[in-house]
Amino acid sequence: MPDCLAVGDGERIIEGVFEAGSDRLDKALAAASGLSRERVKALMGEGRVSPALPPSAKTVAGMAWVIRVPYAIPAEAAPQDIPLVVVFEDEHLIVVDKPAGLVVHPAVGNLDGTLVNALLHHCRGRLSGIGGVARPGIVHRIDKDTSGLLVVAKTDAAHLGLAEQFAAHSIERAYRAICAGHPRPPDGTIRGAIARSSANRKKMALVEEGRGKHAVTHYRTLQTLADATDLGCTLETGRTHQVRVHLASMGHPLLGDPVYGRTPAAIRPILARLGFRRQALHAARLGFQHPVTGRQHKFESALPVDMAALIIELGGNPEGFARR
Repeated sequence: MPDCLAVGDGERIIEGVFEAGSDRLDKALAAASGLSRERVKALMGEGRVSPALPPSAKTVAGMAWVIRVPYAIPAEAAPQDIPLVVVFEDEHLIVVDKPAGLVVHPAVGNLDGTLVNALLHHCRGRLSGIGGVARPGIVHRIDKDTSGLLVVAKTDAAHLGLAEQFAAHSIERAYRAICAGHPRPPDGTIRGAIARSSANRKKMALVEEGRGKHAVTHYRTLQTLADATDLGCTLETGRTHQVRVHLASMGHPLLGDPVYGRTPAAIRPILARLGFRRQALHAARLGFQHPVTGRQHKFESALPVDMAALIIELGGNPEGFARR
């Protein structure tokens, strides 16, 4: 921990003295200051770190150091008072239960009204900044019309730690899905690289290994429904549209998915009667190691009302599964 934390004009000042030497300067400063290593390097490049040495320089016992951290500048996205279901929150991160229909990040066609806009309002004054900008750190996304759990960083350290866990595929991510037909075998693993479709740039597609990103989805039948199946899907990797693409590749697309498959004719009237206008996919479980405290966290989200109603219409029980 730093020996002193002060506030300057437009910046905060972190300073201290190294008790031991021989470590890389950027690594030692990151450990002592609580900033991410990449953030420390960026500040060194801006001339905000003393001593003014390269990141690879070795520390010396008794060496004094100072980091001048500018206050986070406002994000470009505007804060908006959009209701959020907060499952967990501390000074480092926040876990939310996103409803279907809410876009995660502003983009062309959805410049506002997103989860980021909602978080900027909810976390106002409590974002230490990601890369020097007062914004939430989006380390993973779920599609607009997918509901469920999402973790977002509020600090550089949390952002870096979560990103490392996602890169190492150590984050637990489990989905509830309702697909067309009855997969055979009822439990299994789908392996197939995923990349942007060459025929339609708005879609993802299975491609030969080596061209796209390696992707693995484990699935199991929870209960067999009328012309459909209630599945539990666990992601070994986290690729764009992974569950949707993998299930469609088996000939069992998600019910209601407008992009990757057609809903069976017998089920279409049910979707219309229920007003069900999205892919039947819910991020039901999320587990990770807290990137700052080191504690293990696991969160679960109940099946949303629209998917529960669909399961009931198809002869199933949204609460009690035939197989677990």
